[in-house]
Amino acid sequence: MRIVCIGDIGVTNNIIHIGDEAMFDEMVVQFRRRGVTEIVGLSSDPAESSARYGITALRRIGFFTGGDTARAKAEDRMDRVLRSAQGVTNLLPSNDPAWAVIDAVRSSDGVAVAGGGNLMSTWPTHIFERATLGALARLFSKPLVVSGQTIGPYLSAEDEKLVGTLLSSASLVGLRERPSYDYSLRLGVPEALLAQTIDDASFLGVETPAGAVPAVVDATSHAQPARPYCVVSLANHIDGQDPDLFDARMAELLDHVAASTGLDIVFFAHFGSTEATVSHGDTLVHERVQSRMTASFRTVLPSTSVAAAQLARAASLSISLRYHPAVFAVSAAVPTIGIAVDEYTTTKLTGALGNFGQDAVLPLASLLAGQAAALTDRVWDERAAISAAGTDVVATNRRASIDRWDSIVAAFVRPEREGDDTPQQSLIGRNLL
Repeated sequence: MRIVCIGDIGVTNNIIHIGDEAMFDEMVVQFRRRGVTEIVGLSSDPAESSARYGITALRRIGFFTGGDTARAKAEDRMDRVLRSAQGVTNLLPSNDPAWAVIDAVRSSDGVAVAGGGNLMSTWPTHIFERATLGALARLFSKPLVVSGQTIGPYLSAEDEKLVGTLLSSASLVGLRERPSYDYSLRLGVPEALLAQTIDDASFLGVETPAGAVPAVVDATSHAQPARPYCVVSLANHIDGQDPDLFDARMAELLDHVAASTGLDIVFFAHFGSTEATVSHGDTLVHERVQSRMTASFRTVLPSTSVAAAQLARAASLSISLRYHPAVFAVSAAVPTIGIAVDEYTTTKLTGALGNFGQDAVLPLASLLAGQAAALTDRVWDERAAISAAGTDVVATNRRASIDRWDSIVAAFVRPEREGDDTPQQSLIGRNLL
């Protein structure tokens, strides 16, 4: 079986975005376990992704969304790609990367959109990539699955049409928060196609061949992080608020956590360089906060998505502005505090924690007002109850996750046919939480 998959993958110049790689990574693992023999991944760096995952990798179609005429150019390119796929000549140059994608979909057994949070008008490139890939699947009568998405919370009217068509043409759509499920309904997507799920990467690396936590190198001491520890992942995006005030309040909070819990503070850059000598992305924020702290701390370099997941799961407490560090932590019943900076991050973090029975989402305004210590104290005081309750939720979600991956692969083996009451159809639309 040959499946074409798209995710936001491709590590260029040693800069990695752990969460984007993690969702695709887990899809590859789960597909292979269920007999998918060839995966064709669309990547920003095909050579790197091919080596990382052992897959066939192609460059994405490519859309140009900068400038005043961006949307018109993207719509024109989508039209030319689809008409070329139908046999119209002289619309694309012979070396256009779209040709390889067209050929891959035509010769595939199906198309999968890996989990993500990019179906929002902030990132029109991602919408056009996925909408065009979905349209190619329809053109060649290939089953399409859209897995583990956040929808919106903001879509322009034009993007709503693209996303609604994409989702409606799928055999199965996984949505990782209730607001995304409700938004999909408002877009006119048939409810029978929808399933409320957890994030695709929630259990990444849980069933590693060795069954053990892989070694994680500490960037400062070249040793494993001390335990017990609080893992911290920050981010540049703070919705236009004062970065100096953010740095000061964050340093105060982490000093408080270190003093009141006795935990080591371990920083992990969810988006950053894999090289210790290069500061990029989240690392820049971490360094600013670290410069204001009085407590000691450690820094762990990003390497692989599995190593990141295992680092989060082994923590005693997690504090994160980033989504996937929180996902990794709650999937092991680790008490977690998500710091939400806007409606988008509030939706994602509330969903991530809520899916595993936790609720400690801290608004950025509360952090900046110096009101974060009360929430962290409450979570730490209730850590035993949070972990105990979370363990049962984790077990339930793990079973549902196995069923969900079964249903996704079943959509390629037994495509839905009108009037065909197959076992696959009984899985579609099922609430998998």
